[in-house]
Amino acid sequence: MSLTTDDVQTGNRNIGPLPAGHPPVKQPKVGIMLVNLGTPDGTDFAPMWRYLREFLSDPRVIELSRVVWYPILYGLVLTTRPKKSGANYKTIWNEAKNESPLRTYTRAQAEKLSQMLADKPNVVVDWGMRYGTPSIASSVQRLMDQGCERIVMFPLYPQFSATTTATASDQLFRALMKIRAMPAIRTVPAYYDEPAYIEALANSVNSHLATLDFEPEVVLASYHGIPKAYFEKGDPYHCHCLKTTRLLRERLGWDDKKLITTFQSRFGAQEWLQPYTDKTVEKLAKEGVKSIAVINPGFSADCIETLEEIAGEAAEIFHHGGGKNFTHIPCLNDSDDGMAVIDTLVRRELAGWA
Repeated sequence: MSLTTDDVQTGNRNIGPLPAGHPPVKQPKVGIMLVNLGTPDGTDFAPMWRYLREFLSDPRVIELSRVVWYPILYGLVLTTRPKKSGANYKTIWNEAKNESPLRTYTRAQAEKLSQMLADKPNVVVDWGMRYGTPSIASSVQRLMDQGCERIVMFPLYPQFSATTTATASDQLFRALMKIRAMPAIRTVPAYYDEPAYIEALANSVNSHLATLDFEPEVVLASYHGIPKAYFEKGDPYHCHCLKTTRLLRERLGWDDKKLITTFQSRFGAQEWLQPYTDKTVEKLAKEGVKSIAVINPGFSADCIETLEEIAGEAAEIFHHGGGKNFTHIPCLNDSDDGMAVIDTLVRRELAGWA
């Protein structure tokens, strides 16, 4: 059997000199895929319905039996929640680009990372979302179209959970199942205790607090919650969150009364990880605390959960309860410190590949 151009380009073996007139062999490339949770394409009912259906149909997110869950999902949740969620998204929507902030920030992270890796000409950077667009499958295809035979997938979730990191990996391998000549894969592990990440968080706290005309009495490290049952089944997320807070507290030189861990964004009637952020904010206000700040260490970029739920809703709860000063500390986003974290971890995972 004779070798074709594709045969030569696909393999890494030295097969000897090419015949005269043969197209030059392209250098295999390595792809970096940044992955975040996802975003609807718009705030109207239809795009919100599509996004929520995909998100809430994920068995990693909702572990109820499909027989039990689907009638609830299609009979109640998807008839009411798209309108409410769409209204919330409208309050934080990037009107200039007609997209959610999460998409804006994730794209910016990918573009900046590409510039930071200019010293590695055989590395290509792309990005995708677990839910919504651009999809993980489309990102894989774009990277392969550019000659990537190896891909490093970076789930932008500092703390590991089956509901986030694991389902992103699931989706990646679903896409690869449809590809015969699939690329080699690496995934970046959770980075909840990475020194570069803790340093970046500390810098963001100090920089933000330096702009205020008040000193927060309490700072909440608010993480996205998961059902308590998931933790009891072995999900390490709760432990990862607590360690992040402890390391950040130590780096800032604060005690456990100054920086506390809370959990937000619960859904449904079952018990979730506690203490709940909204209840804690309300309690602090009623106890006479006048100034608080909230940081979201579990989010790599600002999104509906940080901008609407914390900067908006939690602030309203605090003020309504008698609190005076509330501030939300932005996520790392595509800041210099945030990009330094991504660059550090990507370069480590590229070892031996680029």
